[in-house]
Amino acid sequence: MNSSEPSANERLLDPSKLPRHVAIIMDGNGRWAKKRLLNRIRGHEKGAEAVRTIVRTCRELGISILTLYAFSTENWQRSKAEITALMTLLERFLESERQELMENNIRLNAIGQIERLPNSTRRALKEIMDLTKDNESMTLNLALSYGGRDEILKMVRSIADKIKSGELEPEAITSEHIVENLYTGQMADPDILIRTSGEMRVSNFLLWQIAYSEIFVTPTLWPDFTKDEFFKILFEFQNRERRFGRA
Repeated sequence: MNSSEPSANERLLDPSKLPRHVAIIMDGNGRWAKKRLLNRIRGHEKGAEAVRTIVRTCRELGISILTLYAFSTENWQRSKAEITALMTLLERFLESERQELMENNIRLNAIGQIERLPNSTRRALKEIMDLTKDNESMTLNLALSYGGRDEILKMVRSIADKIKSGELEPEAITSEHIVENLYTGQMADPDILIRTSGEMRVSNFLLWQIAYSEIFVTPTLWPDFTKDEFFKILFEFQNRERRFGRA
């Protein structure tokens, strides 16, 4: 991760006002490929390059958590060929980033229905997660086979089990009980939610966690999302007033 000369947008940033947690809905890989008369998988490959750029940028800036929506529970409805290609691409990405994650003290974490992933993908994930588990400078969350409603359902069932066993009384349930039973656990909620490709929806992503996130929607397709555009979003974030319901 070699730092280049800071751009004008980077120089505008106030290091004391950077977000702790950035979440991104990476949308538009297929449309990027279609516009260029390419196979959809080529769009996903190009999207992986954008992932690498944004991970490096967050690490350089000192952003603590980056959560990327990589594969949703709804994405299982895609063709078998595309799903297989996506899982193969994910395995290749994990292997290619192994050294960089270690050199830059980045911990890899996966959230979602990981048990639904192919065996080889789960093995690759576990290997990198085990390797990086003690890294402390940044956490990279990959949301894989992830759905926000499923996450909430899982949380409700977990709390219900504790009530059934007598460990918890219904009137004693607090927001902390909910948080500790989400995939993200005690992580800070996202300060920023970015969605590329111009779609105006959250697509079942981090439904509890984004309650007070600042939302940024860009028409840029994910493979074309650049470091400079990310800086522009961060600069705008620093100039928004976050009231959290206060006057």
